[in-house]
Amino acid sequence: MDYEELASRIVYEDNHLLVIDKKVGEIVQGDKTGDTPLSDILKAYIKERDNKPGNVFLGVPHRLDRPVCGLCIFAKTSKALERLNAMFRDGEVHKTYLALCCAAPAEPEGLLEDWMERNERLNKSFITRKPGPKAKLARLRYRHVADTDRYHLLEVELLTGRHHQIRCQLSHMGCCIKGDLKYGAPRSNPDGGICLQAHSISFLHPVKKEQLHLVAAIPQSWKHPAGVSEV
Repeated sequence: MDYEELASRIVYEDNHLLVIDKKVGEIVQGDKTGDTPLSDILKAYIKERDNKPGNVFLGVPHRLDRPVCGLCIFAKTSKALERLNAMFRDGEVHKTYLALCCAAPAEPEGLLEDWMERNERLNKSFITRKPGPKAKLARLRYRHVADTDRYHLLEVELLTGRHHQIRCQLSHMGCCIKGDLKYGAPRSNPDGGICLQAHSISFLHPVKKEQLHLVAAIPQSWKHPAGVSEV
């Protein structure tokens, strides 16, 4: 692992938190693939950097899908993890995403409210017409912010945290995300990811009680001619 490259992607760090700009293809926490997760890589990095004799604690209060990039928060203490878990559960962490889509929405901005069901076998979510025993309400706001000849950039404020929510709801609206074959994109991206980024995050520091607002740079691969140069 290139620790220098890893360190360059750390957007914020103190004794309680670490926020990193996750790359496409990295998994946040261990899964059935057996690939080394970002949480373990960061623990090894911190142990070496800080010359720690014992184990390094690094909790995972939220996750990003493997093909998604952007800001991901880790807790460096159990107190921070407990408080962040509660903040995510109570909607006190405000997340804004950027999605580069294959079509423009009919309206320049709007609120999407859909009932969604997750299919575990297919690892995919579906919009349902009405509430059911497995359906959960999914809510997000979107704003159409930029265009290129072929793609359209949407800013998305996530109001609930459902499985594949942004991917599913935007696709249902007719705006599938570039590279997202699972939800209707016509072709994959060269890196195997999708053009969805956790772009900014705002929350009250769980220990210091200071307001934090963190922003990630738009991925280079999205920029002209394949993407968007400015927002």
